[in-house]
Amino acid sequence: MAEGPEYINVAIEPMVPDDGLDCHLDTIRTALLIRRTEQRLLQLFSEGKLFGTVHTCIGQEFVGVAVAQALQEHDCVFSNHRGHGHYLARFGDVEGLIGEVMGKACGVCAGRGGSQHLQRDTYFSNGIQGGIVPVTAGLALANKCRNTGAIAACFIGDGTLGQGALYETMNMASKWDLPLLIVCENNLFAQSTSQTQTLAGDITARAEAFGIETAHSNTWQWTSLMDEMAATVDKVRSSSRPMFHRVDTFRLMAHSKGDDNRPRDYVEPYESRDPLNTMCEVWGEDPRWKAMSDEIDEMVEAAVAKAEASAFDDLKLTTPPPASTGWEPLQFDRARVVQSISGALGEALENRDDVFVLGEDIESPYGGAFKATMGLSLDYPDRVRNTPISELGIAGIGNGLALGGMIPVVEFMFGDFTMLASDQWVNHASKFRFMFNDKVRMPVIYRTPMGGKRGYASTHSQSLEKHLLGLPDTQVLCLHHRYSPAQLYSDLFATIDLPTLVIENKILYGKYATSEPLPGFSLLKQTDERFPVVRLKPEVPADITMVVIGGLSLDAEEAVVRLFEEEEVAVDLFMPTQLYPFDVGVLSESLETSRRLLVVEEGQGFVSLASEILAQVAERHGQSGIVCKRLNAAPVPIPAARPLEEQCLPGVDDIVARTMEVMNAPGQ
Repeated sequence: MAEGPEYINVAIEPMVPDDGLDCHLDTIRTALLIRRTEQRLLQLFSEGKLFGTVHTCIGQEFVGVAVAQALQEHDCVFSNHRGHGHYLARFGDVEGLIGEVMGKACGVCAGRGGSQHLQRDTYFSNGIQGGIVPVTAGLALANKCRNTGAIAACFIGDGTLGQGALYETMNMASKWDLPLLIVCENNLFAQSTSQTQTLAGDITARAEAFGIETAHSNTWQWTSLMDEMAATVDKVRSSSRPMFHRVDTFRLMAHSKGDDNRPRDYVEPYESRDPLNTMCEVWGEDPRWKAMSDEIDEMVEAAVAKAEASAFDDLKLTTPPPASTGWEPLQFDRARVVQSISGALGEALENRDDVFVLGEDIESPYGGAFKATMGLSLDYPDRVRNTPISELGIAGIGNGLALGGMIPVVEFMFGDFTMLASDQWVNHASKFRFMFNDKVRMPVIYRTPMGGKRGYASTHSQSLEKHLLGLPDTQVLCLHHRYSPAQLYSDLFATIDLPTLVIENKILYGKYATSEPLPGFSLLKQTDERFPVVRLKPEVPADITMVVIGGLSLDAEEAVVRLFEEEEVAVDLFMPTQLYPFDVGVLSESLETSRRLLVVEEGQGFVSLASEILAQVAERHGQSGIVCKRLNAAPVPIPAARPLEEQCLPGVDDIVARTMEVMNAPGQ
């Protein structure tokens, strides 16, 4: 094992201050409470009474204590996988912590979150390295927008210094003057790997490069740490500027459980100079120390006893209600899709003070790559904001704004770029409500253009929504030309209670959304749902049921007309505005007549929405003899040349041809 970096070997001040136990009693008591609680958790783990794993901060306790003492009650805190000490320093809630780590209903999140996912009041934690930093910045931005005077503090370890989300966030926090405190607990190891192998350059210089003021303390000079952290918090609050406070420390126990590969002769010197160990040696026989120690032990054991006596929570899982089968006429004013979107966003900004729009190049005069935000920044300069090219960072800031009680609208310039931000969708937005036991709301909207047929080639033409479908506690919506985008967004702003992704096919922006029916079809109809399925039903009995996704609604309608005129095939056309969740029960009545189904989707077919729809039909209708096929993009990257692109993506001719394949296939 290599020696630790020299800067950790600080000159040690007396770890037992001359003024004794009384002057620092609250500080020492909190640190000791953290240690005894975590030592007991390790015992419980060895007894098989914990689930998963447990990450302790033994040796680092004074960091959390320093931050908690400096913060005010309304300040926000975001912690990480090693957050027990931060939580206890903030609340002293031993029962809530131990109950949670033991997975019991008496836990602070009723056992849903466990060790790494704690939430109470304005305290949150998540186990994803780096991803919590932009979320904390979003909380800081929400505080600033509402002039609460609160700051937001985020704990990271030195391992997080390898994460790009950190640097995306520091850039925006500095440019936007956010009241954000980043506390880096520098314990020399990222899990088992020494930073001598992974860390280049100086830690604080990274923050300074973004114009962020830094501070530097350590846990051996813990009385100085208390004062220095208080000064940092005061400066963040008074300046409304971010700060980065590095605290050198050392984790005495394993990264998690007992998986420590550091040699004992490397760890022992730190154990011998640990402040709490030293205090125990010096004051161990002092009646005040004994009384404090006994009180803490009793508190911890009482919490363990309560957790052991507590039941596991009942999730009360229920089957989702079936899809609506009620149909009603659909009629709305004809409008260009891009203007309809822009008008809905403008109306929301005008009528609500909690809507915040952010994205790359969305301010005027540019107004976004497809002009959907044109003019909005002129009317609402404080709540329509350009961002750097930082998809992961802006998604996280959106999540933090949502946790802070706002409705953020995050625009990704191209749907292809959502993969850069997918961690915030998969591991943050979709998880918070459930794992925090329904105590938070996540009304965040991600909106993005998907699809090809613009000649933008392989990295700007994909339909990637299938990768973002199926996450519990989310919804994915999709525009098409047969439903008013203004109505969809109006309903979304009025009712949003879930993280929501809205797919806007880029071909649609310049087209008209209209409810004018095609000749030979009944009036356009919609299900009586918040985000309905729109149906173009023929006036004669249908020969085939077709489901079409997004912007392909234009091609599908042209194909439907050709099929009727040239092949005398009547198509019952369904166009969903909600892709997830989606229940094929809405197709049942049509399938009873047609006995044939075609699903048309622009994205890749393997493990796609089309696959899900066909699977649900097979489950629901079993051996009923329904002939099913799908039409998707060719399994190749999308080329730039228009003739080649047309070979890869479904179009009118492809829809007609595949429909006739279904019609000519033998039924059962």
